[in-house]
Amino acid sequence: MSGKILAITSGKGGVGKTFVAANLAAALAERGEQVLVLDADLGLANLDVVLNLHPKITLHDVFTGKATLEQAILPAPGGFSVLLAGSGLVEYSRLTPQVREQLVDIIAQVRPRFDRILLDTGAGISDVVLHAISLADDVLVIVTPEPTSMTDAYATIKVLATLQKRRRIRLIVNQVSALGEGRTIRNQLQLVVDRFVAPQLKAEGDGEPLVLELMGEIPSDPAVREAVKKRGLLLLGQPGCPAAQAVSAAAARMVA
Repeated sequence: MSGKILAITSGKGGVGKTFVAANLAAALAERGEQVLVLDADLGLANLDVVLNLHPKITLHDVFTGKATLEQAILPAPGGFSVLLAGSGLVEYSRLTPQVREQLVDIIAQVRPRFDRILLDTGAGISDVVLHAISLADDVLVIVTPEPTSMTDAYATIKVLATLQKRRRIRLIVNQVSALGEGRTIRNQLQLVVDRFVAPQLKAEGDGEPLVLELMGEIPSDPAVREAVKKRGLLLLGQPGCPAAQAVSAAAARMVA
């Protein structure tokens, strides 16, 4: 059996993408899934910081033949596994044929071993980010109510629809200030997509609608800032807080 691959991405940085990815993995593991989070932000990795891990072996060592893939897969707090990347490695800032092939090979090796693989990509629409997303079955875009985040999320969705022919893109709206704000933002993005992207797809001969599916909304919560400062998982430190419960609800929808 092959595990489901979900790319977690965002139009801009600073929206809590890696934090959501790590806590979502813990919530999925709670539901009995074997989960791997692969840090696909190859040059600016920070999954290790969020989880307070200090890896001696990273994907870079696997790519260069200094270590095996088995040695690089580490247990993380929360009951899931991680495959961490290095930070500040300029050679991964662009997609070379070698990086392309190595990432494909890694995915092929880990896919049969896990129920679900979360690819924590970089932000934006660089060729490295888009290649990582192209390897996934589904895409989850993290967006906040901030106007720049929404604008960049729309740009990302448009690129994924036109270049990768994605017709179903999942959303989690992070840092909402009121219940229902996530649904409002999803509807706003869907309206813009229907108005500007759908006609372009139709003109290219593809009339299948592009649907944005809201997987959940995560409220602004002081517990999140505290967890980030402590470099710990919210679901372990304060599982009863509103943000943790929202992440668990998103995981439940994903499993269902």
